[in-house]
Amino acid sequence: MAILPILEVPDPRLRRISEPVAEVTDGIRALIADMFETMYAAPGIGLAAAQVDRPIRLLVMDLGDGPPDAEGKGTRNPRVFINPEILEPSEELGVYNEGCLSVPDQFAEVERPARIRARWLDQDGVAHEAVLEGLAATCLQHEMDHLNGILFIDHLSRLKRSMLLRKLEKARREKAAA
Repeated sequence: MAILPILEVPDPRLRRISEPVAEVTDGIRALIADMFETMYAAPGIGLAAAQVDRPIRLLVMDLGDGPPDAEGKGTRNPRVFINPEILEPSEELGVYNEGCLSVPDQFAEVERPARIRARWLDQDGVAHEAVLEGLAATCLQHEMDHLNGILFIDHLSRLKRSMLLRKLEKARREKAAA
């Protein structure tokens, strides 16, 4: 397993449309393992293959509360979504303060369908269909946006997006000067 470099804005590769995964192979499973290692190290709760310069329709997420400690508290819940599709978004919307590993340390409220029915394949090529709500629905939609070349900042007003990008650039300059 390896920690992969994560693309950051304004890298144009983040704007590519990802291609479907034709077959779940050992190479895809190795990429999945690397993506989980990368996501946990970042740390994050979701990562799309597009963010690690692999423009294929694959994403991973883990909404668990961390690895078990000595007392067994905390759990991981790694989930793999290959060729995910949203079948039915709810009309009801929810707002979540989203962040993104490709837009480091920046957060903004984004409105999305609160509930979705989705279909996907897992790492074994088994098809799944389920209704996701709350953070799971938000995270899946956020990561699926990456597969379509969309970032969470694209859901913001021009003014909010501009302010957020200026804050990001300022943070980068300060980090470089340190």
